[in-house]
Parts: sequence; structure tokens; C-alpha cells
Amino acid sequence: MKGVPEVSDGDFVTEVIEAELPVLVEFTADWCPPCRQMAPVLGALAAEQQGRLKVVQLNVDANPDTTNAYKVLSMPTFMVFRDGEPLRSMVGARPRRRLLQELADVL
Repeated sequence: MKGVPEVSDGDFVTEVIEAELPVLVEFTADWCPPCRQMAPVLGALAAEQQGRLKVVQLNVDANPDTTNAYKVLSMPTFMVFRDGEPLRSMVGARPRRRLLQELADVL
């Protein structure tokens, strides 16, 4: 995904839990059409909110430890983390406007 880095089980703590900014994590999979549909939305969001919000993706198939730790069952699932804690979980693709509304209190 352009503009959105991928994280893994190995660097999740460093990249997400210990991040200084709030982090939006997309739990995604290569076989998930709605996940692919979200790619341009997340890429634009990452660019627009640079310095205010970190946006990353985690491939659920390649990273089962983190996926299971947060009980992610559906793709895409979006989780917002701040200060190492998950604040909110949102399941399913959504338009950019709705995603921004759901992130308003974090930004």
C-alpha cells in the first residue's frame, strides 16, 4: 500500500505500542477486497495527518500473534492506539469522511 508502512509481530511493540503519536492500525489480508478498497483512503489519510497520526497496516496471515492478541476476526479491522492502549476498534471498509469522523477525538 502506497504511503502506509507495514508492521509485523516482530516490530508491533516498537512501531505501535511505543509510538509517540496515536496510531491507526489496519488489520488486513491480501485476499480481502474491502482491504484493497481502503488502500487509497489510508494512503491519503497518512499523508494528510502526517505528524498527527501514524497509519500502518498489519497482514493478519503473516502475523498471527498480534492478530490473535487483539482478537481480530474480520478484515479490515481498524484499531486506534494511543499511549500503548487500544482506544477503538472499527470493523469493515468505510468512506474517508466516516473514518475521519471516527478519528476526530483522537486527532
